[in-house]
Amino acid sequence: MKKLLPVTVLPSSSSFNARRTLVAALASSPLIPALAQFRVEVSGVGLTQLPIALAPFKGQDASPQKISAIVQADLERSGQFRGVDASGQALDEASRPDLTLWRQRTADSLVVGSVSKLADGRFDVRFRLWDVVRGQDLGGQSFTVPQGDLRLASHRIADYVYEKLTGEKGIFSTRIAYVTKGGSRYSLWVADADGENAQAALASPEPIISPVWSSNGSQLAYVSFESRKPVVYVHNVSSGQRRLLANFRGSNSAPAWAPDGNSLAVTLSRDGGSQLYTIAASGGEPRRLTQSNSIDTEPVFSADGSTIYFVSDRGGAPQIYKMAASGGAPTRVTFSGSYNISPSVSGDGRWLAYISRVGGAFKLHVMELSSGNVTAITDTSADENPSFAPNSKLIVYATQLGGREALMTTTLDGKIKARLAGQAGDIREPDWGPFQKQ
Repeated sequence: MKKLLPVTVLPSSSSFNARRTLVAALASSPLIPALAQFRVEVSGVGLTQLPIALAPFKGQDASPQKISAIVQADLERSGQFRGVDASGQALDEASRPDLTLWRQRTADSLVVGSVSKLADGRFDVRFRLWDVVRGQDLGGQSFTVPQGDLRLASHRIADYVYEKLTGEKGIFSTRIAYVTKGGSRYSLWVADADGENAQAALASPEPIISPVWSSNGSQLAYVSFESRKPVVYVHNVSSGQRRLLANFRGSNSAPAWAPDGNSLAVTLSRDGGSQLYTIAASGGEPRRLTQSNSIDTEPVFSADGSTIYFVSDRGGAPQIYKMAASGGAPTRVTFSGSYNISPSVSGDGRWLAYISRVGGAFKLHVMELSSGNVTAITDTSADENPSFAPNSKLIVYATQLGGREALMTTTLDGKIKARLAGQAGDIREPDWGPFQKQ
């Protein structure tokens, strides 16, 4: 993924199916453009949504990307914003808008801007944000970008607007990883948070599972069956280079990065049964964490690295447990439901997302860790693999809609959902990457 060129700030005038746990095989390939694009379909109404107007950016009719439409889709998908009709207005970042008009249109805020092609083929993108209610100019930025980064520039604008108006960091310029199956071909993709601008990182005629981002977003760990057994590799996203991490006797699966990036937790059966270990990111001899006669798998670290959540059937059926990252006696976390798998912990440490089997259906649930209160937030029946956005406000997960697998994002209360509908096969195994460096 290319980075944006330096930003100019405009002067102001005043954010089991258990990861299909043990099957994969991948063949490394150079990054190539995605053949399929996605459309974002937002549904649901939140209790409080900020009304915002996105005026068509001046010059965007001649641009390959409709900047204002991308920004509006980002903001609406967050569940925090509701779009207000901005048609019929010709404004740019230098305009002094008639804020009375926008108040009459019920907008609380207004984004205006422009996009123009420069002589060297790059594009100049500028915007400004207005607080309509208070009559304040909240500033803006400009970007000079190649054509391929116009969407990224749009996501950066959405991040700016989101943070200014909510006080939380925006996540629209982050990336997700996911797997598709089309015919007999499996591919691992890296895409923008809205599913667009996808690039293939890996491809294989064999299944691909368990991709997981490192904390700095530079690497993905995954499981491969290239050696006719599950093996863990680490893949450098920018260079396409990969290295072998875990290839011990038996199965090697379910990698999870420690927040400091220096080690990973993995599930190994080298000593009999599936148990949890940690291993240095550079490889080497693993250190065993669990000592049980049960299946222990799907480890995930808490954001501070002190705790590992994992799935175990030590109580007779799969449930989620936690223990110190250095090992020790586990504590059971989930009690409602007889089958709970695929834990994901929010970056702020407040929430646990997981999949619970309810009457034969697999549904996404969210637990508030401080109280233990659990909420089922989907009405689908084949949910899997939840992953939190880095600002802890959204969850991406895979599910089945209309007989096809698809990616969804949802707010934590389940009220706002967005479908990322692919055209090139079934979609699964999503993992939401960390914040990107500006």
